[in-house]
Amino acid sequence: MPRSACLHPDHQDFAKGALQRNGFLTQGSLAGHLGLGTSTINKFLNGKAVYIRIFEEICDALGLDASQMIRSQHPDAPTTPDSPTPFLSYDNAWVGREELIAELSTALNSRRLLMILGLTGIGKTALAECLIAQRYAMYGRCMQRPYAPQHFQRANFENTEHDRDFASIALQWLEAWGISLAPEERQPDKLCDRLLDYLACHDVLLLLDSLETLLVPGEEMGGTFADAIWSKFFTGFFAANPMPSRIILTSQELPIEIARERYRQLWQRCVLTGLTQPEQVALFEKLDLDMSDESAEREVLLRLGKAYRGHPLVLRVIIGEIWESFQGNVEAYWHEVRNKIEEVEKNIAEAEAGQVKGEADEWKLHILTRKVRLEVNRQRLQEVFVRLETQHPDAYLLLCAAAVYRIPVEVKGWTMQLSAFTTRLEGKPCGEERQDIALEELHYRFLVEEGINDNKHRTLGQHPLVRSAALERFQAFLEGVGSEVNDKPTHPRLQTQTRSNFADWDGGN
Repeated sequence: MPRSACLHPDHQDFAKGALQRNGFLTQGSLAGHLGLGTSTINKFLNGKAVYIRIFEEICDALGLDASQMIRSQHPDAPTTPDSPTPFLSYDNAWVGREELIAELSTALNSRRLLMILGLTGIGKTALAECLIAQRYAMYGRCMQRPYAPQHFQRANFENTEHDRDFASIALQWLEAWGISLAPEERQPDKLCDRLLDYLACHDVLLLLDSLETLLVPGEEMGGTFADAIWSKFFTGFFAANPMPSRIILTSQELPIEIARERYRQLWQRCVLTGLTQPEQVALFEKLDLDMSDESAEREVLLRLGKAYRGHPLVLRVIIGEIWESFQGNVEAYWHEVRNKIEEVEKNIAEAEAGQVKGEADEWKLHILTRKVRLEVNRQRLQEVFVRLETQHPDAYLLLCAAAVYRIPVEVKGWTMQLSAFTTRLEGKPCGEERQDIALEELHYRFLVEEGINDNKHRTLGQHPLVRSAALERFQAFLEGVGSEVNDKPTHPRLQTQTRSNFADWDGGN
């Protein structure tokens, strides 16, 4: 559900007239009545985005139907096809990423497939939908339609209630395009051939969302498709000539069966990161928080943005909670979370001063408040960790063990932690091959962040949100209790171990 709404231009004059009809002589008098800023009322009346609860409150005070105020008065009027399907994530609160959008939009003209990859909640689906909306908007402005697709279809594999096998998805798409198939034509291989033929003869745009759910561990490193027909489909998609259709996919894991060097000129990948500080400011402003230079709220909100490195999902959850539970009072929200954020800031400052390890740190970024615990941790992060633990136990242990490091450290520091774990579990350290495979799996899942230190050595780190969740699991190993992710402790042989059993290394700094 969108977190913000805009007054449709068709209703702006009517809404302005409703001020006096309802006894409000000025915008300021309405603002005082509702306990809002005059700037918020001005934004509402001029069709700018305001938080959805505020939108509804203003409409109620003016005697307006909020559900009608966002729609055109002329439903039969022609519209440009800039929204080919209801979007899940892209809404009026979208901010920033202009250069990236321009780059990826250009890439879609020459590349057949675009992979948008990265951490859960980082904005992959919203970016994909933004690209689709812009592509259709371009069609509305340019009747030659050089790049606008004839058809659009999406498959959201995050929804476990829907089929994920290739045959079911292909059949749905072909039938949606008006193609009738005899029973003998509904075999997976024949459906694959028929779908590829259609894509080669028509200009189709496909969005495949949460592709990682289609992957299972491969024989060596990385994931492969659980349904082998998907692999055949992508191979055929690259091999066909011509191929006017395009695919955008989002995934928390790199699909190595797609990212083959043989077809490197036909696909492009984008690993998404958090919002920059200017983009964070724009997001806070768009959702009606005061980010003016003289605002007392500005410093608090920037500290929250820095702690989460601009993670879009977390920031939007925090903004929602500020409005829903604290009536927009940032200072009241800060009073609730201040100690937890300052703990993180203090630990990072100590790490930069030389105290790199922090096994006993009490980071609560993934469970900062009730809504963060529910909408970020339980609904997103837990699934990432459970999937990793189930599919690649060594990689899971490595991620948890490396959470002792507050900041990025040299690769050796990470592998030493895994060796310490396996020594306690198996009586001997794991070999280099196992270490390499575990690290590679974390890379494929974008759960590590690479860098270069002052010594020109490669370093590995964790996003603060990931570290917070991994640290909780690491401490559960040490204390002999299970984390809230699992109902029972994981790896019981570790439950009696103490901190002294694990590798003592300063990270190479």
